[in-house]
Amino acid sequence: MVSDRIQPLNSIGPLNSEKDKEEEKEKTDNPARKDYLKGRELYTAGKYSESAIVFHNSLKAFEEQGDEQGVANSSDRLGDTCMAMEEYGMAIENYERSLVICKKEKDSFSILSLNKKMAVVFRKMGRLDEAMELLHDMFEHYHLTNNPEGTVGVLTIMAEVYIAKGNIDQAVDAYRTVSSIHKNFKHKRRAEEFSRLADNLEQE
Repeated sequence: MVSDRIQPLNSIGPLNSEKDKEEEKEKTDNPARKDYLKGRELYTAGKYSESAIVFHNSLKAFEEQGDEQGVANSSDRLGDTCMAMEEYGMAIENYERSLVICKKEKDSFSILSLNKKMAVVFRKMGRLDEAMELLHDMFEHYHLTNNPEGTVGVLTIMAEVYIAKGNIDQAVDAYRTVSSIHKNFKHKRRAEEFSRLADNLEQE
C-alpha cells in the first residue's frame, strides 16, 4: 500500500492485450496518478515545497475518486516531504492517515514502513516515549517473523533512545542482546563492538 507495489504476476494477462493498453491509458490519463508521479520526481530532485503541493493535489484527487490506496500512498509521500522540510507535526498527521488505511487492509509491511518513519519523526520531536512504543511494535514484528537483521537494527535504535531517556541499564541490555545475536551468526567483530558499547555504558 505505502510502497508502490508491482502488480501480482497472476494479474498480468497476455502482453500488449487490449485490457493492458486500456489500464495503462487510464493510469496516464488519471490526473491524480499524474500528480502523484510528478510529486515523486520533484521529491527525488529535492524540490520539497513543490512536491508537497503536487502530492497534496494528488491526495485530494484520490479522495474524490474514492481510491483509498491512492490516498494512502499520497499521504505517505506527503509525510516524507514534510519530514524533509522539518515540518514534523504535519509529517506525523500524514503518516497516521496512511496508517489507518494500511491497518484496515492488514498490510503489515506498509505498517512496518510507516512505523519506522514515525519513530524517526518522534525522536526528532523529542517525543521519546511515543518513539519507543513504535520501536517495541517493530521489535515484536521482527521477532515473530524471525528476522535477525531487523531485530538487530531496531534494538540498536532502542538503545540510543534508552540512553536519551537516561535508562542506561536498558540500553546496556539492548546492546548485549545485539552482541549475542551477532555472536550466534559468527560476526565476531560486530559482537565485540556492541559488547564494548555495553561495557562503556556500564562504566560511565
